[in-house]
Amino acid sequence: MRLTVNGKAIDIDADPEMPLLWALRDIAGILGPKFGCGIAACGACTVHVGGVPVRSCVLPVGDVEDNVLTIDGLAQDGRLHPVQQAWLEEQVAQCGYCQAGQIMTAVALLDEISDPTDEDIDNAMGGNLCRCGTYPRIRAAIKRAASLKAGA
Repeated sequence: MRLTVNGKAIDIDADPEMPLLWALRDIAGILGPKFGCGIAACGACTVHVGGVPVRSCVLPVGDVEDNVLTIDGLAQDGRLHPVQQAWLEEQVAQCGYCQAGQIMTAVALLDEISDPTDEDIDNAMGGNLCRCGTYPRIRAAIKRAASLKAGA
């Protein structure tokens, strides 16, 4: 099957029931999305399919019919996405394991709501778990990213 991932067409020779996460990591060599739980409960594997955040650990690759965007394709023209920039400025990451999924979920939130409230952030990010507990920094980074996007 052929997928468009991060703007590039790639051929995937896999069982259509294979989770997209494993097709990305093991076949395409795209390592940004992480395996966290395998049951769509933690968010570490979050990617966008057709602009919508999805948990790639449970989405069969054969069901993917739209463009896939991973954290690996988020930066453009050598410039970080505003969410990535805000993550750095707010020093969000500690261990960093969950951050790809956190960032991809935050990007989708800001694509939908340009100036989210704390409640909007909690609702959007609630399914993304961080063992290090960087939630206050995540919220601050999302607010900073909203400002960066507004000024861009």
